Amino acid sequence: MRSVDERPVAGGGDARPMLAADRGGFIDRHGLWSPEQYAAAGQIRRVIDELGLELIRFSFADQHGVLHGKTLTRAAVAPALRSGVTAPSSLLLKDSSGRSALPVFTPDAEAGFAGAGDVVLVPDPTTFRVLPWAAKTGWILCDLRFPDGSAVPYCTRGLLREQLDRLAGQGYAMTVGVELEFHVFRAEEQVLAADRVGAPGAPGRPPRVGPISGGAQLLHEEGLDRVDDLVQLLQRGLQRLDLPLRSIELEFGPSQLEITMSATGAAAAADHVVLARSAIRQLCRRAGYHATFMSRPAGAATASTGWHLHQSLRATADGAAVFDPGPDETLMSSTARHWLGGLLAHAPAAAAFTTPTVNGYKRYLPFSLAPDRVVWGADNKGAMVRVVGAGTDTGARLENRSGEPAANPYLYVAAQVVSGLDGLARGLDPGEPTENPYAAEAVRLPASLGAAVDALTADPVFAGALGERVIAWYARLKRDEFARYLAHVSDWEQREYFDLF
Repeated sequence: MRSVDERPVAGGGDARPMLAADRGGFIDRHGLWSPEQYAAAGQIRRVIDELGLELIRFSFADQHGVLHGKTLTRAAVAPALRSGVTAPSSLLLKDSSGRSALPVFTPDAEAGFAGAGDVVLVPDPTTFRVLPWAAKTGWILCDLRFPDGSAVPYCTRGLLREQLDRLAGQGYAMTVGVELEFHVFRAEEQVLAADRVGAPGAPGRPPRVGPISGGAQLLHEEGLDRVDDLVQLLQRGLQRLDLPLRSIELEFGPSQLEITMSATGAAAAADHVVLARSAIRQLCRRAGYHATFMSRPAGAATASTGWHLHQSLRATADGAAVFDPGPDETLMSSTARHWLGGLLAHAPAAAAFTTPTVNGYKRYLPFSLAPDRVVWGADNKGAMVRVVGAGTDTGARLENRSGEPAANPYLYVAAQVVSGLDGLARGLDPGEPTENPYAAEAVRLPASLGAAVDALTADPVFAGALGERVIAWYARLKRDEFARYLAHVSDWEQREYFDLF
C-alpha cells in the first residue's frame, strides 16, 4: 500500500482541485502553499477517503530535531489543511529535558513567545505518509508560522530552506546522502516504573535494556542474521513509509546498526532523517526493543555511533555535477575544493549543529573511525571530511564524518551550506589531504558542547547567514543544557573522590 497517489503530484493526477471552501483560510490568505502542495492536499483527501484513515499526526521538528505535534481526527483534517494547527510557542524555547531555557511568563519574554502564545503548524502536503504500524493513521510534517502569517525564526525546517535558497541564488542545488548509525537494545522493562518519571530539567531514570549483538565483528553476515526479525521489521516499516532505504548493516559496536538512504535533494534528505529516526524508535518499541540515536550510550562505549553526511552540488542550469574533477584536476573540482575549504574553516562553529549533545563529544577519539581534528583525506575514514567518488558512477562527493546521529538534520545540513558558501565566496583552499588524521598538526574539533557553542557565537559567518537572533537563541538553549550537565554529580565523581578524600 503506497502512502500517496503514484501519479505525479505536480501534475495533480486526478486530485481534487482547490475547493471554494478551502479558499480564504490561513494558508491561502498568506500564500503559504505552492500549486504542487495544493494538488498534494487533494490527493490526501482522496487517500483518507479510500483507506478510511481515522487519525492524522501533524508534526514539526523542534530545535533538537525531535517531532512534536497533534493527532487530529478525520473530521478535523480538512480545517487543518485550510488553516493549520496551533501549538504553544514555548515548545521552541526548551532544552533537551523539556525545561524552558528562555523566559516565557516574565516581561523579558521574547516577542512572539510571551505567555506561551500559539504558533501555527502549517502542514506540507507533499510529506504525507500512511503509517504502516498504526491502524488507520497518517503522518504529515509541518512548518511554523506566527498567527499573523509571518515566519517563525526558530523553525529549523524553514532555516534550512532559507540556506538552500541562498545556494540556489549562486546557481547550485545540493544533493545529500545519509549514513545513520544507531543502537538497538532488547527492552527489559514493560511497565513505566515510578523512578522513570521525571520533570523538566530532571529526566527520570533511563529504561533498563539488554544487548542484541556482541559487537567487534563489522558487517558480519551471521551476526545480522541473528537479528533478522529486527532487520525485517525495519525494512518493511521504512520502505512502506516511502523512505529511500538502501541498506541495513551490522556495525562494529555491540547492539549497533546502520541504515543508508539513497542520495536526494538536501531538503528531502533532512525530512527523511527526521521521519526515519522517529519510525525506527516507534517500530522498535512496539516490537520489544529500545532504539536510541544517542551517540555513546552506557554499555556500548566500545564504538560510538555517527552520522556521515555525503554532499555534492549540481548546477541548477543544466544539472551538471560540479564536484567532479575536470581534465587537469584530481579527486575533485576547484568548486569542491573551495566548498571543502569552507567546511574545514568553520568546523569548530558548525560542531554546535553537527554534534549538538553533551554525549556526542565523547565520540571524538583517536583511532576510532571518528575524527578528532579538522583535516580532510582522500578516502580516509579517520579524517573529518573524506573525499570519495571521483571517476565513479556516483560522482565526486564530500563525506563529513563529524556529525552525531542525534543532530537536528535541518541544522546539520544548513551548517554545511553556510560553511560551504563562505568557502566558495572566499575561494578557501583546504590544503593537502592528510595520511595521518590522528597525528596531524591541525585544529582540534571542540572538546565539549560548551566549547562548540563558544566557537559558534564567535563565528560571524554563521551570524550573518542565520541571523544573530537565531544564533543567540540556539546558544542559550545549548548553554543551558551544558550547564545542567556540569552541575550534575556523576557516578565517575562519586567513585573517584567519595572514599579517597
